[in-house]
Amino acid sequence: MTSLMPSAPRSKSAKRRRMEAKLTFLLEDFPRLLTELDPSTPPAWGQMNVQQMVEHMTDAVLVAAGKIPVKLLSPENRLPQMVAFLFSDDPFPQNVKNPLMGETPAPVRNPNMETAIAELKRALETIQQAFAENPEREIVNPFFGPLNYEGQVQLLHKHAKHHLKQFGV
Repeated sequence: MTSLMPSAPRSKSAKRRRMEAKLTFLLEDFPRLLTELDPSTPPAWGQMNVQQMVEHMTDAVLVAAGKIPVKLLSPENRLPQMVAFLFSDDPFPQNVKNPLMGETPAPVRNPNMETAIAELKRALETIQQAFAENPEREIVNPFFGPLNYEGQVQLLHKHAKHHLKQFGV
């Protein structure tokens, strides 16, 4: 399976700055915003509570790091369209269905939000390590196909923004 990552933008330095900003958001801002979020905040859509969302994001990060292997679910002929969406400014739609999740959210696995956020931070370190060991590595995402580090960061950034919006952040 070949990568369908978009071609390089005009300026590598601009591309690098955008990626670094998204990475900083994921590593620093996202966990801080989650810490500031009241765990009892109701979702604007969907059924997950705040802690379930944090644990769901942890699982997404572990998939991106290759620690939870998944099979490609999207038909290969749709991957160019999926990757184009991934790198667009379009957000994930509200109530988008994830076939890897059941009709009802999984029960929480951590005793509290603080522990769930700590688990997310460890997962974010794991993805850093996975790609530091092999910068050219591509890891299969079930919906977007094989993604390199830039693609995984783009996906996690878009995913995090989607769930922050879900809880009014």
